Parts: sequence; C-alpha cells; structure tokens
Amino acid sequence: MSISERLRDARRATSFCIGASLALAAGGAASGPPPDEARLIRLVRHDCGSCHGLTLKGGLGPALTQSALAGKPADYVREMILHGRNGTPMPPWAAFLSHAEAEWIAQRLLTGFPDAR
Repeated sequence: MSISERLRDARRATSFCIGASLALAAGGAASGPPPDEARLIRLVRHDCGSCHGLTLKGGLGPALTQSALAGKPADYVREMILHGRNGTPMPPWAAFLSHAEAEWIAQRLLTGFPDAR
C-alpha cells in the first residue's frame, strides 16, 4: 500500500470517527436538559416570524398556526425545522437547534404557540 493510499484511508477513518462522534453527541442532546422555553419562544416569534409573520399567520412563508398545521405529524414538523425545505426559502435550523428543541417547537406549533414572554 502506497503512502497516498494510507493517507487516504487515514483521512476516511478520521472523518468517520468525527462523524460518529457528532452523531452520538447530537443523539445525547435529545436527553439533555429541558429546552430554554423563553429563548425558543423569542426565536420562533422573531426569527421564524420574519418569514412566517410575527403572529405566525403567514408572510413570505406559510402560516404556522395550529389550524394551518392540523393533520401534520410532529415528526414531520420537527424534521422540517431541522432540515428545511428544498426549493423554498425555508433554511435548515439543525446548526442552531438541538433535536429536543426542534421537537419542543414542533409540539408547541401543533398545539398553539405560546405568546412571547
């Protein structure tokens, strides 16, 4: 095996280890401390609200009200938050939110989002 092949294999192994560590860390975040509800409410009202309307009744993006999301599973809403929607301005938020935080937001959107605190 040449040196370049060994280096390539070492890079792949390193990438795999880093990826596995990140995946484990992300999975552990779901069982971490409860989400900071006040921060998440502000984030949704202001950051999400910049496209979906400050009252979440729609704007550039669709409404995020309880009635607008009726019938959508929480998993679907959570994944949309984390990974965005291809072909739309909806960006992925996985770099900014943990799985647990996205789940909290999804559940609150489906049951009627609380007012800002």
